[in-house]
Amino acid sequence: MTRTVLAISHIACEDLGTLETALRRFGFTIETVDAAVADLKGIDPLRPDLLVILGGPISVYEADAYPFIDDEIALIRARLAAQRPTLGICLGAQLIAKALGADVYPGTQGKEIGWAPLLPGKEAAQYPALAEMAAARLPVLHWHGDTFDLPPGCRHLAATAAYPNQAFAVGRHALALQFHLEVTAAGMERWFVAHACELGQQRIGIPQLRAQSLRHAPALAAAAARFWNHWLSEAFGEAGEKTAMTDPEPGVGGCF
Repeated sequence: MTRTVLAISHIACEDLGTLETALRRFGFTIETVDAAVADLKGIDPLRPDLLVILGGPISVYEADAYPFIDDEIALIRARLAAQRPTLGICLGAQLIAKALGADVYPGTQGKEIGWAPLLPGKEAAQYPALAEMAAARLPVLHWHGDTFDLPPGCRHLAATAAYPNQAFAVGRHALALQFHLEVTAAGMERWFVAHACELGQQRIGIPQLRAQSLRHAPALAAAAARFWNHWLSEAFGEAGEKTAMTDPEPGVGGCF
C-alpha cells in the first residue's frame, strides 16, 4: 500500500525541502494544500499516513485576519487526539502547541532570524540525531518572532539561549520543530525574495545571510537527512516496510 503525506503550506518558499527527498525514499505520495485557500474543514484529519504543517510569516493568534487558522487548529487537534503521525515546522510547531492548549505569543527577546546552534532539551537524548546536532553545535536556520509555552506532558527536545522551547515531542506520534531543518542553500534564495520586507525591517543584510546559508546549509542537509531517516524509521519502519505508529495506550488531546 502506498503511504500518503498531506503537507499544509502557508507560503510557497517554505516547502518540504530535504524532507521531500526522505519522504519519497520511504515511498510516500505527497499532496500539498495551500492553507489560505484550501477547504480545511473538508479534509479528513485521519486520512493521510502523515500530516506535515509547514512554516509561514503569520501568527497563530491572527485568526481575525486569517480565519482559516481556526480550522487548521481544529484539524490538527483532531489528528493529535487520534495519535496519528504529525510533524510541525516553525508556524506548524506553534499550531501544534496551540492545538494542545498552550499559549503562543510574540517573543520578548526579538526575532530569531539566521543560523545558530541549538541547545539540547531535557529529553533530547530520546532523539539521538537531534542530540547529535546540539552536541556538535551545528548551526540550524531560525526564522521566527513568536514563541510558545511547552504543552504539559510533552518531551522537551531543544532550546536556544533566547527561547527555551524550540522542539518538543507529543508521545510517539508527533513532533514540533520551531527551527528549520528542511532548508537548502538553493531554496533559501526564494526566502530572500518572499521575506524581503521583514529582512529590511530587521536590518538583516541578504548578502550576509546568503553567505551564512552557503556555509552552513550543506552540513545541515546531511544532518537533517539522518534526522528525517531516524524519525520516519521510528514512525513507519525502515523504508519499504510500513509499520503503525501509535502509543501503547490511547489518549485524548494533550501530550502523552
